Amino acid sequence: MDRLAFTSLKSVTEERVRREMLTNELANITSVGFKRSFESTTRTIKVQGPGFDSRLMPVLEQRDQINLEPGVRMITGRKLDVAIDGTGVLGVRAKNGETAFTRRGDLHVNNEGLLETGGGHAVLGDNATPINVPVGLDLEISQDGTIWARDPNVGDQPAVQVGRLMLRDASTTTLGRREDGLFKPYGNGVLQNGDFRSGPVPVSVTAGAVEGSNVSPIEAMV
Repeated sequence: MDRLAFTSLKSVTEERVRREMLTNELANITSVGFKRSFESTTRTIKVQGPGFDSRLMPVLEQRDQINLEPGVRMITGRKLDVAIDGTGVLGVRAKNGETAFTRRGDLHVNNEGLLETGGGHAVLGDNATPINVPVGLDLEISQDGTIWARDPNVGDQPAVQVGRLMLRDASTTTLGRREDGLFKPYGNGVLQNGDFRSGPVPVSVTAGAVEGSNVSPIEAMV
């Protein structure tokens, strides 16, 4: 078989990987807090061995790094919905028990009293443990991530702090995507438990809203 067939097959294979990346982005346009991560470019290398001097083979170079560019915010009015400002991320407990991070802020309290994201991951507090709140209380989240609870059946009762969200500034930390879609840190600032040292920018949240995907459908299709 002529070597040109192998060169053409290599080009088809590299383009298949690129299409899979774009398909994944397009499939998550409506996912809350979804962030683009794959960036790719194609370069050519000279094919060694007998053949034409003009024969070049395409090679796809890709980088899987979370792009924290903000997505469109959607006002929900729900007290437990939060949109994370700037380059902040929210700490959660992955299904395998590891600490991971997300930008998904559609929170709710499950039947066991644990605060969870819409994806079913337990939200971690600033002490790196899942946040457990009494069922039936009226909850609010302040701008710094503090969770306040009030009994709706008791009037004029001051709110009591029941936890605080684990918020980290990722402006100086590289984040990659885990197999479960959550984020994991890379670099010297990573701690043993999967946490990382927060950057210099204070992280805040906006209650009553969630952040949409930062994927541009027009850009992805073009």
